[in-house]
Amino acid sequence: MTDRPPVAPLHHRHLAVLRAVARGTAEITRSREPDLYVDGLPCCDQGAVRELVRTGLLHPAGTSFPGHRTTAALTELGRAVVGRGPGTGARSSTEEN
Repeated sequence: MTDRPPVAPLHHRHLAVLRAVARGTAEITRSREPDLYVDGLPCCDQGAVRELVRTGLLHPAGTSFPGHRTTAALTELGRAVVGRGPGTGARSSTEEN
């Protein structure tokens, strides 16, 4: 049995973050509340980043000290989600209410 929470339906913003990491230009801080940087710039939705880390779709791939940046990577599950494309259970903002 795993400690990870189940993967809930993903929003388009979550998928955009996963695709950005899949391109290989993202870095993530090693911390309890990780921050993601894409092309050197902070991601605009750090809450989505933290949800993706907690659900096991995204993780720090390299080594670094706590609080420092390292390469961000998709987990096997994250790669599977990105590979499925737009129909991965993402909800539009109109479906949330």
